[in-house]
Amino acid sequence: MRPLPFAVCLALAATLPMAALTAPQQSAPPVDAPAPAAEPAAPAAPTGNAEAGRTLSYTCQGCHGVTGYKNAYPSYHVPRIGGQSSEYLVQALTEYREGKRKHPTMQAQSQSFSEQDIADLAAYLSSLK
Repeated sequence: MRPLPFAVCLALAATLPMAALTAPQQSAPPVDAPAPAAEPAAPAAPTGNAEAGRTLSYTCQGCHGVTGYKNAYPSYHVPRIGGQSSEYLVQALTEYREGKRKHPTMQAQSQSFSEQDIADLAAYLSSLK
């Protein structure tokens, strides 16, 4: 492909604004035109499987399952997650995964979880007493 001479480029650049002004205006769509399609509905949240969640929860037990667990920082509290509502657990794990909640360990743990994994974990943990 051969480059255009400078004069041709300059002439094209000068006529482009004029072409936009002289282009025919588009008319409004006909009255009987079909309406635009509605946006697709959001996919339904996966249903949790408590048995699969039990298998996935082995890493959670390291902090959340040890009675009286304390770490080196006296003000640090490990929340009890057994028996927590499923909705809360799904929201919390999703927010850790997306970086909306800030806790390095929980963010690292949640990065490997799929939506189904989170639903499974929530189903299992919410079933505990």
